Amino acid sequence: MNRKERRQLLKEKQISNINIEQHKDSSNKKRGFFQRIYEDEYKKLIFIPFTILLVAIILIVMNIAQTGEFVNKGFSLSGGTAITVVADNINIDLIEEHLESNLPNQQISIRVLSEAGVARGFIIESDAQDNGEEIINELEKLSPGIKDSDNLSVTTMGSSLGDSFFRDAILAIVIAFIFMSIVVFIIFKQASPSLAVILCALSDIIVTIAAINIFGIKLSTAGIAALLMLIGYSVDTDILLSTRVIREKKGRVMTRIYNALKTGLTMNATTLVTVLVGIFISQSPELKQIFTILLIGLVIDIINTWIQNVGILRLYLERKNTPNNKKIIGAEKVGE
Repeated sequence: MNRKERRQLLKEKQISNINIEQHKDSSNKKRGFFQRIYEDEYKKLIFIPFTILLVAIILIVMNIAQTGEFVNKGFSLSGGTAITVVADNINIDLIEEHLESNLPNQQISIRVLSEAGVARGFIIESDAQDNGEEIINELEKLSPGIKDSDNLSVTTMGSSLGDSFFRDAILAIVIAFIFMSIVVFIIFKQASPSLAVILCALSDIIVTIAAINIFGIKLSTAGIAALLMLIGYSVDTDILLSTRVIREKKGRVMTRIYNALKTGLTMNATTLVTVLVGIFISQSPELKQIFTILLIGLVIDIINTWIQNVGILRLYLERKNTPNNKKIIGAEKVGE
């Protein structure tokens, strides 16, 4: 190749680079601010869910150090006494203050029973194993005659039975998680996408438990059911995303991500609306706890799926860089 041909080739290459830059500038102008951040800064965005996960782990460790348990357990899991009182005129603050001042050695929590937004009674849960005699005596001081009335009922559960329920519930979650992981590996047959799905589901559970502790929710057997349901919801959106990004062969990676995003957020939105309606309408404390935990978990899952999992999958495709990926993405950079 002579000098003239080399100059011509160099000139054509410079023109080509200018055209590419102009195309990128034009493309950037068409994209909104948040879209540019989501597409271009995914390596930085991925630190958000991992930071949330780290904070959640720290909070759970602190809870273990303070209480000896990684989650605050309710009456059905820890054992104790539950006293249900049916009454129309209730001053919960007065009752709570009276019990705390007169029974400082007992762990007591009070939940209001409401119907159509109107208080119809309350439940006092305590770690006491004495059939609630001390609490009932204190209630008698506040409302003489309540001790012998039909408006008061007592339920007692032994601590060993509560611990047995808790162990069985945790075992059920672990077994469900193991089988879920096996199914995910069978579906994708690749370590990175499978681990991304499993990590996302695990993050959802850990962060949700930390949130439960922060909000002062005492986990019951109903809450355990909600955590099991959350594993299913989490894996559902993660598999949708991974299937669209890894297995589909048409279009850019970001195009496939956006298609999965639309479907996934639609699924999340319909579930969130249903859960919110359940929280406001349901009168059952157990159902309210299920809906509340699902609400927390679904919000967390949106962050973990569409930031954490998307980032991991794009890094995986970027590093894999196989001829098949080049064919899918064409002249674009792998992972974009």
